[in-house]
Amino acid sequence: MKIQNCMTTDVRTVNPAMTVQDAARMMAETDTGALPVADEDRLVGMITDRDIVIRAIGEGLGPNTPVSDVMSNEVKYCYDDDEVESVAQNMADIQVRRLPVVSRDKRLVGIITLSDLAISADFDVVGQALGGISRPGGKHCHTGALAA
Repeated sequence: MKIQNCMTTDVRTVNPAMTVQDAARMMAETDTGALPVADEDRLVGMITDRDIVIRAIGEGLGPNTPVSDVMSNEVKYCYDDDEVESVAQNMADIQVRRLPVVSRDKRLVGIITLSDLAISADFDVVGQALGGISRPGGKHCHTGALAA
């Protein structure tokens, strides 16, 4: 199965100049914990509710802090025509619960989440992805503890 068959297509983005308060408000409105950050039509980052808590509030930054100050700049993504199994394995390897989905001309067309996979994919694929994502530590760990 292709990612385009199970991804979420209704994706809102934030601009890097918007505030973390704007991003948090948009997350509340869309009931999501992460938003792609786009500068015009170019994907430049991701911001999560955890980024806002750890990198903004935890560091004493205020609600008017620009998204660009706390977002993750390294954007991992997949293509809409990628196979679900390979994307799930990639999500496990890089320990992320969601990935922006782009077309082959690199336009944002959706987002794939672990929940999307749970609804659409084979249970073994989802289980392996969840197992990899849930490993302690890793690159996205905010405590500095790295996995062995």
